Parts: sequence; C-alpha cells; structure tokens
Amino acid sequence: MKFERFFQLISYAAVFCGFFSLSISGTFGMPVIVLFLAVMIAAWFMEGWRWQIPERLGTALIVLTLPLYYLGFKFGFFNLSNSETMLPGILARLILSLTGIKLLQHKSDRDWIFLYLMSFFEVLLAAGLSISALYFGSFLLYLLVMICAVIAFEIRKTAGGVAKKVAAEAVKMRLSDNDVPSTMPAGKLPVVGFTLIVFIILLATPLFFMLPRVGGAGLGGNQKPLRTSGFSEQVELGDIGKIQLSDDVVMMVHMTKNEPPEDLYWRGAALDTFDNKLWSKSKPRARELFEKGDHDAIQLGYATDLESQVLQTIYLEPLDTQVLFALPLAVAVRGNLPFVYKDIYEGLTFLRNGERISYTVSSDRSVPPVEGLRADNEPYVVGMQNYLQLPDNYDKRIFNLASRITQTSAGRYDKAKALEFYLQNNFGYTLEPKAGGREPLADFLFSVREGHCEYFATAMAVMLRTQGIATRIVNGFHGGDYNDAVDLTIVHQFNAHSWVEVYFPKENAWVPFDPTPFAGGASTPAGGIAGQFKKYFEAIDAVWTQYFVSFDNQEQRSLMRSAQRKIADYQGVVASVVNNAQEMLAGWWADVRGDKGLQSRLAALGFGIIYLAVGALGILLLIWIYRKLAQLAFWEKLADWLKKKNQSTIVEFYQRMQLVLANSGFRREPYQTPLEFAYSLGIVEAVNITEKYNCVRFGERQLSKDEQKEIENWLAILKEKRGSNTKDQPDPAILSDHSR
Repeated sequence: MKFERFFQLISYAAVFCGFFSLSISGTFGMPVIVLFLAVMIAAWFMEGWRWQIPERLGTALIVLTLPLYYLGFKFGFFNLSNSETMLPGILARLILSLTGIKLLQHKSDRDWIFLYLMSFFEVLLAAGLSISALYFGSFLLYLLVMICAVIAFEIRKTAGGVAKKVAAEAVKMRLSDNDVPSTMPAGKLPVVGFTLIVFIILLATPLFFMLPRVGGAGLGGNQKPLRTSGFSEQVELGDIGKIQLSDDVVMMVHMTKNEPPEDLYWRGAALDTFDNKLWSKSKPRARELFEKGDHDAIQLGYATDLESQVLQTIYLEPLDTQVLFALPLAVAVRGNLPFVYKDIYEGLTFLRNGERISYTVSSDRSVPPVEGLRADNEPYVVGMQNYLQLPDNYDKRIFNLASRITQTSAGRYDKAKALEFYLQNNFGYTLEPKAGGREPLADFLFSVREGHCEYFATAMAVMLRTQGIATRIVNGFHGGDYNDAVDLTIVHQFNAHSWVEVYFPKENAWVPFDPTPFAGGASTPAGGIAGQFKKYFEAIDAVWTQYFVSFDNQEQRSLMRSAQRKIADYQGVVASVVNNAQEMLAGWWADVRGDKGLQSRLAALGFGIIYLAVGALGILLLIWIYRKLAQLAFWEKLADWLKKKNQSTIVEFYQRMQLVLANSGFRREPYQTPLEFAYSLGIVEAVNITEKYNCVRFGERQLSKDEQKEIENWLAILKEKRGSNTKDQPDPAILSDHSR
C-alpha cells in the first residue's frame, strides 16, 4: 500500500471512530447514522477526483452552516423531546455536518487537522452522554487510531517538505529516483501507536487511583435517569406494573453472603394509606436525618444478631427517585454520602441529582421465630391507626371474604399466612391492566381474578386491615440475576415488586409476607449462546461501573488502607524472617563455640559445611544457567536489531558524502566497493569518511563524539571543494597505497 493511501485510510478511520463513539450514546437515530456513513463512503471514493468540492466552496458551506443551525434551534426545527439533551443533540449534528462537508472537499493539511479536531470533539461530547463499557472500548480504539493518524500526518508533512528539497537537489545533481531516500514504512505505525497507548495507560493508571472524584462528573454525569414508578409519596394502583415491562438495569449488588434470589427483597418505599385507587403516606414529612459518624459510617440502628448481618455493596443506576434500596432491615450505610434520611416507614432517601451512586449497606436479616409470632396477640398501642385505615367506601365483600378465609385461624400470624396462601393459589398473574372501575381492588378479587404484584399486595393488606391487623405495603425489587463471572446480582426493572409487611407489637417487628404467586414476575435467564453473551456483556459493564465509574474517594481510601495493610504485612513477614535467621545464626554460632558440648559443636560444623557446599553448588548452578542463557540466539537477534537501529545514522553521513561527490561529477560504479571508489578518487576526506563507514558498518564499532565531529569537518571540506565546481585529481600517495 502506498503511504498516501495508508494516510487517507487511517485518517478516515479516525473520523469514523469519533462518529462511532458519538453514535453509541443514542444522540441521534438511524437516519442520521446512515446518511453520515453514506457521505463517508462517497468521500472515500471521490478522493483525488475532480468531483470533490473546491476548497473555497467548502469553506463557504461551513460558514453558512453555523447560522443555519442557530436559526433551526431558534425556531424549533430540531424536534428533540428532552430539553436536557437538546443542546448536545444539536451540537452533535452540527459537528457531523461540518465533518461531512470537509470530507467531500479537496483537503489540505489544515483540512485534515480540522477533521481530527471534529473527531476529538465527538469523543469528548460522547463522554458526557454515554456511560456504557462500549464507549470505553470505542475510546481506546479512537486513541490507537488517532495516534497512528497523527504520526502518519507528521511523517507525510515532513516527508513532503524533505521531498521538495531532495527533488531540487536531485535535479541539480542529476540523480535518479532510486537515489532519493524513501519515507518510513507504514506497517510500523500501528506498532508505534500501540506502544504509545500502553505508555499512556501506564502513566494514567496511578493518576486514576489517586485523583479525587467529583460527584456527577466524568463519564455518565449527564446520563438521563431511568423512569420509575411506585417510589413516590403517592402511588396509583398499577404503577409498579408499568416499569415491569422494561429490562433496563436498576442496580448491581455484591453481597458477602450468597442467598437464594427468592429471599432477596430490595426494600424501597412503604405506604400506609389507601383510598380505593391510590396508596400514599399519611406522614410524608416524618423523617429523621442521620449524618456520617465514626469509620465513615452512617449508623441507623443496631443488629440484634451479628450472624444474620448481610453486607451489600450497591451500584445504583441513575433513577428519577431519591430512594436508596437495601435488604431489610438497614442498620448502617457507608459510601460517599454525607447523610441519609430515614422515614417512619424504615425507608431511606438521599437527595441526589439523578447520577449513578454506590454505597454499602449492612442489613439485619433476622426474623422473630414463628412460635413467638403465633403467640403475639398483644393489642396495638395508640398511633397505629394509619396502619389500620380503610377507604371510606369500600366493597364490603372484601371483609366477608377475609373473614371466611381466616375463620379457622387463631392469631395474627396464622391469619396472614392463610390470606397469603389463598391469594397465591387462587388467582392468576398478569402484567395486563385488566382490573379497573371505581374500585379496582374489588374488580380484581371478584371479577377478573388476575393481576400483578401490586394488586396481590393491596388485597392482602386491605383484607388483613378488615380483620384488625396493622399492615403496610412496600414497593421495591425482588430477586435478580446472579452473574457468577463478577459475583454480582443484576437487578432489572422487571424485578420491580410489591409485598406486605405486618406489624407484631410484642416482637416490635414488621414481618414481610408475599401473596403474589411464585411464578409472578420471575425472570428466566436466557440460555445457550445468547445467555452466555448476555452474561459476559453484563460482566464487562459491571466491571466498568464497579472499578471506573463508581470508584469514588471512599474507594480510594479503602484502596489506600488495603495497600497500607499489605505493606505492613510484608514488612512483618520480612522482619519475622530476619529475626528467625538471626536467632538461627546466633544458635549455630553458640554451638560452634562449644557452649553445648563437643557433640553439638561437631554437628554445627557439619551443618555449616553442608550449607556452604549447597550455597556453592547453587552459585555454580546460577553461573551455568547464565552461560546457557547467554548462548541463546535471542541475544544475537537483539544485537542485530540494535545495530539496524544505527543503520540510519550510518547511511545518513555516507549518503551525504555521495550527494556532495555526485554534484562534482563523481559517481560510484556498480562493481566498485565503497573503499575502492574512495581510493579511485584520491580525495583524502572521502577515504577517511569511507573508512569510518566501514568500521561502523562492518567492524561493529560505535563512533565517538570526536569522530562524529571529524566526519562533519570532512564533509564541510568536501562541500567547499564542490563549490569550486572542479574535479579533484587523484592523490598519488593514496593510489600507491591502494596498489600495494
């Protein structure tokens, strides 16, 4: 491949990488993508043809594009739904338009630089619009391609300038094209680019782990939050079912204990007041502020049983809710959070601006024993009325049904289990909103008999209240897909769930019950090759989130403490080894002195001789290994490679001499060796330079600084003689030496 064609190819690749980084952010749709790719393909085939846009016309089109885009923005021509992404979307389209115009025109050096800058702005803009691991891969590819493109551009620019000078000299000296030196082979550019990428990564990695993080900055800082329903202070019956239709990832969780998915209830918001259609909080403002205390922890309470504590590190995606999710009952929170709010319903919230956050929660998973719950029939204290509230007008058939189901149950726990069993086994699960009317709950229980988790939880909570049992419903997520490649549980929107909590005053505990059929909302992992691809793609995205996006200052402090512990451990091990060696040496020396008798002395001397012999054999073995390694052909190849690196310098000063001599009419014949040619001229400086050339080229000797200065002086003398434009006569003394 000719270098010019390679330069065009790598430059187009750099433009494409910038466009690809921006396209995966979802800023524009398929029509824009197809149109730009068509422009790129057309521009590639038009390179060097007369159909390319003239440079002046291209400049005029670029100048006109800026006011046209401003007018389009002013009069609402760009129909972008989200105001937050409108300006980035318009800017992305403007950059693509300018790039397309430049691609289609005749290009000078400054035009290529313009295209490189446009691709850089595309990657920079994509960094604020995309947080996926795919963007990270496209960014690395962009770095490699762009470095190769910049190197090729500099070589092309330098070679162009040199070629003009060499061509002018060649015309003067009447040299053929074969005598003009060529440029660097294009095949080496990817190797150079890859080397620079590795160097940049090695330099940037420690900076990444040391530099402080700023909340909401960096990749994903401007990501559009996921829309969720069911976690506000008022939730309409059926809202949870809306988000169950999406498979977007909500959070990724790493836990210290492996627990079955059916036991994982990620608690979000609890609600206590129902009006036949809406659930709400009777006391929305009743919450307490908990601030960070010792050990970077926000202490919310204390666990009753240390064995039942579960530690979860949660990587929460940007959501349109302030709720923090966790397994019940959260007793401590750690993370880059200065405080959290905890309401009277045990819900946690933190005021954030829709960015991704990570935090660690310690939860007390202990549940009172069943015997204690069955025996708990103490009356409720004052203040529990909101958990016993019923709508002013509700279908009394609900009371009759609840009474009939629980008539054989003695206490609160048995009644709750009876209703849970009845709903699980006598109703169907569906995400279709079939129940409706003025009382959707009654329609669900007595007509359609199908619904999703929110209807089941509402039915159980209301029926228990008709029996005088305090309840509340909880909206959150249930289960998740465990990814063994990264030891994370991936929770999607279709894992959204509602369940019931029943209060037992004697145990002072809210106990969860789930009346939804067991198949309801359960996700089936994809099998086969598709499932494996999905698992590993999620693993890559999880690693990107865990170690890059969510690596905040708390993680930095944790890493620093871990490194300090490792260093202290190694220091302790080294100190222990040194102390043991000193003690052994002191004991051996005491035996040699005879402190323990003649027999111990002889044994110590014997062991000493054995250790010395083993040490000597070890040294001899190392010497033998060293000699064997020194004899490997690898070192000869390395030496040859290093010698070849110096060839450019050798050829450079000898070629300079040949150019000077050619200007005076002296050219070496094909049958002449370099030294024969020099002796035939009889020019002392030419002979001296050729001898230095032979010493370095064939004698494997490096030139000293003094010798390099001598060569420069000899070349200067030759240039002066060339200026006289007369041929030097052979030196008789040199010719006589040559004949001998």
